[in-house]
Amino acid sequence: MRAECRERRGKRVAHGRRTAGAKGSVSPLWLGVLALFGCLFLSQSASFAATAATATDPVKALGLQAPEEVVEAPGFSLPDLTGKKIQLKELRGKLVLLNFFATWCGPCRDEMPGMERLFRVHRDNGLVVVAVNVQESARAVRPFVQQLKLSFPTVLDVEASVSREYGVRALPVTFLIGRDGNILWRAMGGRDWESAPAQKYFAQRVGATK
Repeated sequence: MRAECRERRGKRVAHGRRTAGAKGSVSPLWLGVLALFGCLFLSQSASFAATAATATDPVKALGLQAPEEVVEAPGFSLPDLTGKKIQLKELRGKLVLLNFFATWCGPCRDEMPGMERLFRVHRDNGLVVVAVNVQESARAVRPFVQQLKLSFPTVLDVEASVSREYGVRALPVTFLIGRDGNILWRAMGGRDWESAPAQKYFAQRVGATK
């Protein structure tokens, strides 16, 4: 696109030089300015078209990684902050957003409020959020949960055994587990769970899997 713009600009400026002196002609300087504005318009239009195309596909817009084949989510049984065991198999039939985090992780903290609001919007339609803390104690995690006013379950993976089962090597990482217990996708790194693509995706997913 830029090469094409430079070529058009060169032709118009050259044409201006040939007609410079003729009555009513436009100076080469103005031709160059007009060509430059035309190039900028074409470039911005192409960029907007690409953005619009991505916006229509929330999976691509959110950068979600879907498995190439059917993968069953590894089962687990982990204690929450009260000591009660949360088992993944008991959540079968629900859409489970499984988030691995730590209190010292900045991106984890940043994405949690949006995740909480996403949960509140869709929990009556079968969306469950489970936050898995990696290698910290209940004493360290409890103030974090209270400060952010998180209402979804938070469980403790003190030995990081579940994290290893899911191949977690950096935080945060989020998985979406379908109602059939299979992994739908993985999101590595923080996300804006209140963004338009996220809202669109979960509205479609929850509505399609009731």
